[in-house]
Amino acid sequence: MKKIIICFLSCYALLSFIQLNEEIGLASYYSSHMEGRRTASGEVFTQKKLTAAHKTLPFGTIVKVTNLKNDSIVIVKINDRLSKRSGHSIDLTLTAAKQLNFVRNGSTKVKIQPTK
Repeated sequence: MKKIIICFLSCYALLSFIQLNEEIGLASYYSSHMEGRRTASGEVFTQKKLTAAHKTLPFGTIVKVTNLKNDSIVIVKINDRLSKRSGHSIDLTLTAAKQLNFVRNGSTKVKIQPTK
């Protein structure tokens, strides 16, 4: 029984470490109908800022997002929430999506890393 508990705790610690440091998933960007509305953090949404929505990262977290198809990078602040049921890992503003060069495709595979 002790071995199972130790194994579980070790796996949990490893998964927590991975979750806090790097995530691979799909990125998309907000539609323009969100402009001027309040985000979950209370900030007013604007496509001009470098912000994003994420399922679990705390508001105010600064993350580096790397487009895995072309190695473009953008730094954004988490200020909104994605639905737990969303198939995407992160939703970016149009400005951030342009910096990652995926606006034409609508979504892309990315690596998300909180900055230290």
